[in-house]
Amino acid sequence: MPLLMLDLDNTLVDRDAAFREAASEFLAAYGLPSSDLGWLMSVDASGYTPKQTVAEAMTERYGGTVTGDAVRRFLDRGAADRVTLAEPTRDALAEAVAAGWTCVIVTNGRVAQQELKIRNTGLDALVHGWVISESAGHKKPAPEIFHAAAAKAGAPLHSSWVVGDSAHADIRGATGVDARSVWVSNGRPWTEPAFRPTHIAVDVASALRYVIGASEPAP
Repeated sequence: MPLLMLDLDNTLVDRDAAFREAASEFLAAYGLPSSDLGWLMSVDASGYTPKQTVAEAMTERYGGTVTGDAVRRFLDRGAADRVTLAEPTRDALAEAVAAGWTCVIVTNGRVAQQELKIRNTGLDALVHGWVISESAGHKKPAPEIFHAAAAKAGAPLHSSWVVGDSAHADIRGATGVDARSVWVSNGRPWTEPAFRPTHIAVDVASALRYVIGASEPAP
């Protein structure tokens, strides 16, 4: 069965919305200014800032009010405990599986945190497996992590697709292994001059349905 490799954060799940909710609750719980929400979102940078860097910035800013343990708990579980799988995404993913696609999540991050998201949302029951950068020893866009996903699925890369929201990690990564790709724009314009996705979709449900329609796998 052909391979469909799916990004997790801000593709299958709205990680930024979950982080925003957790950050708002964190600020309120410790009597910190609600106006700091923008600062926290900026420091976090959609999860691309290393956790240790975020922790150090928060400790420097809030050290007199918040313990290091509280900061770590927030960063470890705040967003992971709050992510949800939207019904349109769940339905489109189920359609892809029913159509014969082998669906593997390929995500950068730490195993404990990313697996918590996958299990809490029920994605573990929908996909065929996942590869997380911490355990793989490579981060997207490195080709090794996509090869690991193909090996896990027992499927070739030459007929595979990558769906994700990051131009650098997902689409550049797909280009590096000669996979086709769909960029989930979430309303953003494409700005990379050096490479392009096969297709641009406004959301992940549309992306999945494009892949299903563009290249029907054999039963």
